[in-house]
Amino acid sequence: MSRTYSELTRLIERLHRRFLDVIRAELNRLGVRDLNGVQALLLANIGDEAMAIRDLVERGYYQGSNVSYNIKKLTDMGYLTQERSLHDKRSITVQLTDKARAVVKQVKALEDHNATAFSEYIDEPKVEEVCQALQRLERTWADYIHYGGE
Repeated sequence: MSRTYSELTRLIERLHRRFLDVIRAELNRLGVRDLNGVQALLLANIGDEAMAIRDLVERGYYQGSNVSYNIKKLTDMGYLTQERSLHDKRSITVQLTDKARAVVKQVKALEDHNATAFSEYIDEPKVEEVCQALQRLERTWADYIHYGGE
């Protein structure tokens, strides 16, 4: 199991990088040159919600180390609007602009296309089983972080 586990963790990392490459390739195909894969995925995860920046990290929508940099860039490029909270001036809420919604629509179409292509190789119940196993792995890691492996 140790060797399989090790391969699984490396595969998860490679798949995430490859997914970002797929998004970047689609953006290039669409002529969207001012966004990278991480930024487009962040926009897709925000979707139609207005959310506080801290929620992006807490919900796992942003995996990078510098969320404030990407939020500023996305705002400067016209993909996000920002609004300070009336109750807590430190809290900033972000929301997609129409420009961002157009990109998100294309990313969702890409995901639908790839889901259909993937379904030719594996049926949905097996994918659900893999998802459940990965959720259990996520829980194992969260428990380790929280309880120190005890």
